Amino acid sequence: MKPTRILHLHSTFDLGGKEARAARLMNHFGDKAEHTILTAVPDALLARDAIDPDIAVSFPTNAPSLAGKPGPARYMRLAQYMQPFDVLLSYNWGSMDAVMAHRLLGSHYGLPPLIHHEDGFNEDEAERLDWKRNIFRRRALKRAYMLVVPSRTLEDIAAYVWKQPARKIRRISNGINVTAYAEPCNSSAIPGLERRQGEIIVGTLAGLRAVKNIPRLVRAVAACGENVRLVVIGAGPESERIKAEAHDLGISDRLVMPGFMDRPHRYLGLFDVFALSSDSEQFPISVVEAMAAGLPVMSTDVGDVRKMLSAANAKLVVSATDEAGFAAALKTLCNNADLRMELGADNRICAVRDYQESRMLAQYGALYGDALGRRDLGG
Repeated sequence: MKPTRILHLHSTFDLGGKEARAARLMNHFGDKAEHTILTAVPDALLARDAIDPDIAVSFPTNAPSLAGKPGPARYMRLAQYMQPFDVLLSYNWGSMDAVMAHRLLGSHYGLPPLIHHEDGFNEDEAERLDWKRNIFRRRALKRAYMLVVPSRTLEDIAAYVWKQPARKIRRISNGINVTAYAEPCNSSAIPGLERRQGEIIVGTLAGLRAVKNIPRLVRAVAACGENVRLVVIGAGPESERIKAEAHDLGISDRLVMPGFMDRPHRYLGLFDVFALSSDSEQFPISVVEAMAAGLPVMSTDVGDVRKMLSAANAKLVVSATDEAGFAAALKTLCNNADLRMELGADNRICAVRDYQESRMLAQYGALYGDALGRRDLGG
């Protein structure tokens, strides 16, 4: 059987939650699929390093752009480009013009089924959804085979805001290779981090964008005491702002920023506390990874985070508008080693029980297989 030709339509392909999941699925499908990846930001491709070298994947430079002013001519170019593929996988708002092209011209060009994945929102919709985008999504998604979301919050938005019928919404929780996170980490796995005696390491893993609000975390760490150090792993446009915040607070010597690092199981275990300071999330894979590593999690109350964590850890989750509460809860964790151990162990149990990668891979494989008219793409 010939490999399935899959076109991925991404907002960006820098390594965030949706990109990490897409790469794991590509690796899982192996030689059963060939992948073409288009992005609205063509040079944002950090996640390509997470794809196994033997996977057939291309990043064409002569394809129509996913960014630009909507219009008939552009939709026609997109539709014509989508014709040769067997299935189309679109992701987030940045791909929505391609989804609309599929809606308007799919029948005329005989386009393959499209499955849209919605994982959350950037800072422009962190506090309130854009009503114009809501209308556009509602119309564009009418011809989609399925809308896939990772969280209950997004499931409700899909049904009640975007008016998608229940039969076309599929919630698939993000999963990871939980077993890998049980392995001990090499103490030198994070460049620039050398643990000092009596030191507490607070760490986060994120694309450094404004919606992640890492400066909030910098301020909270500054309030926790001189024995608390912050490790920020990731890359993005907010990098200099984060460093400036640390400089202004006099904790530059307690901030470690090694940049982008893949395979988090190699280093997350070096943290004492995992922190998520975002203004908006849905079902962050980084929180699942921290749970699998046996870490307590300090988080803002965004998306499904409170439901993801163990019951005891969920009590520490605070509103994204309560910066003082966030800092106080983080300080409580930093000052109580027994509490950190207890919450971390509880989170590990939840990760093993609820977030195994095998379950997620099976659900996606079955869904994509259904769209292709075969039993299971991943089986």
